[in-house]
Amino acid sequence: MRTLKEVKIGETVRVLKVGGEGAIKRRIMDMGITKGVEIRVRKVAPLGDPVEITVRGYELTLRKADCANIEVE
Repeated sequence: MRTLKEVKIGETVRVLKVGGEGAIKRRIMDMGITKGVEIRVRKVAPLGDPVEITVRGYELTLRKADCANIEVE
């Protein structure tokens, strides 16, 4: 399994599963990251955290810890 944390800049992936528990999972899903949605990694900060992505036509910035909870293909 591959997570969003491992995706390279410029790559487009599809979400297979949103992991995590309780409030963490709910917050990720409230941002529009749900099963089947396409995500494009736009930028990664110089030290690797945070990651800027495009999802459902808008830009979003996520911490690496949150990216590790998102399984992609």
